[in-house]
Amino acid sequence: MPENGRHGASIELENLTKRYPGNTQPAVDNVSMEIKAGEVVIFVGPSGCGKSTTLKMINRLIEPTGGRIRINGEDVTDIDPVKLRRKVGYAIQSAGLFPHMTVAQNIALVPRMIGWPKGRIASRVEELLDLVGLDPGEFHGRYPRQLSGGQQQRVGVARALAADPPVLLMDEPFGAVDPITRDHLQDELIRLQHELHKTIVFVTHDFDEAIKLGDRIAVLRERSHIAQFDTPEAILTNPADDFVSGFVGAGAALKRLNLTRVRDVEVTDYPTVTVDDPLQEIFNRLRSSGTNEILLLDKRGRPYKWLRRGDLMWARGSLARAGTLVHDTVTRDATLRDALEAVLIDNAGRVAVTGRRGEYTGVVDMETLMNSVHELLEADRLEALEAQHELEEARADRTHAEQEGIGGEAKA
Repeated sequence: MPENGRHGASIELENLTKRYPGNTQPAVDNVSMEIKAGEVVIFVGPSGCGKSTTLKMINRLIEPTGGRIRINGEDVTDIDPVKLRRKVGYAIQSAGLFPHMTVAQNIALVPRMIGWPKGRIASRVEELLDLVGLDPGEFHGRYPRQLSGGQQQRVGVARALAADPPVLLMDEPFGAVDPITRDHLQDELIRLQHELHKTIVFVTHDFDEAIKLGDRIAVLRERSHIAQFDTPEAILTNPADDFVSGFVGAGAALKRLNLTRVRDVEVTDYPTVTVDDPLQEIFNRLRSSGTNEILLLDKRGRPYKWLRRGDLMWARGSLARAGTLVHDTVTRDATLRDALEAVLIDNAGRVAVTGRRGEYTGVVDMETLMNSVHELLEADRLEALEAQHELEEARADRTHAEQEGIGGEAKA
């Protein structure tokens, strides 16, 4: 396995099995799978099906009872498991940060253990904090207890990436945070993957999360038997059996909104002002904008409040009580489903789009989103008609063949 993992690594599981003493059935039974370098593969399945056990066998946190594991063609089943774990990033639910260590010390843990020089470690910590969207100057010396849940998870991901491993294993890493923070962490992971091209194996029980994040999804039955291993599109449109259909659930067409990103649709500009602008200037900007509202940005250029004309009439020299706070935003890596939910929750027909540090970049409105929904539904309708047409043709051909056979027998 390469020391420097800039471009991910292939993973092969061959007849991987785990038996625990005293249990008649194996926890994981004879699993074989090939994961391509730079691919995001999601393990999804019911609780207790063995998905986390399978994940933990890849870095041998759980030792396999049988089978082989190859990373970039190298059999890692028999090498020192501690050395293996230092080359495979690992992120878990609730981050798992050491509470007595600062953010910087947590991130520096593995590079320090494998002997990186201090200067290299320091620059890597700064680089990673910036990469996961945390200001190095602000967060470097903080302790985990001083961070929100979402910030802790970002540090957990930074720590897992610290030694630049080719493989990143993630065991329900966003399961313990609130839904809005979870959406933003998912978007952050998508953005990071665009930059880093790691091989990521990710465990979740949430099929919508699997659709959003995965290049391919492995739907697992009991003992990690693979029910279907395919792209999100293929699983949504052609589930292998009733078990997989149960995971897809109702509304497959709407779930496909998780496959389209905000960056794939039109993001429009919107009139904005900042909290530092004089009140009269804000009023003039709103009056000349041709819209009924304007977006107020904070000192860092982040969406803060929606201001309407009536709000300013009551402002009386201060914006403290004027306007409506921005409750939710989306990034360009958010899915159209995320954007649609944000628009519906806000009940105002639009949602602000932000960059990696939360800065305003534009707006997506309800009309754009509904057009995308209609396009997806129309594509599904045409696909269903085509499938029906092919089925009717096949039946006609079969009937014709049967009639030809009967006719031939009569002539004979």
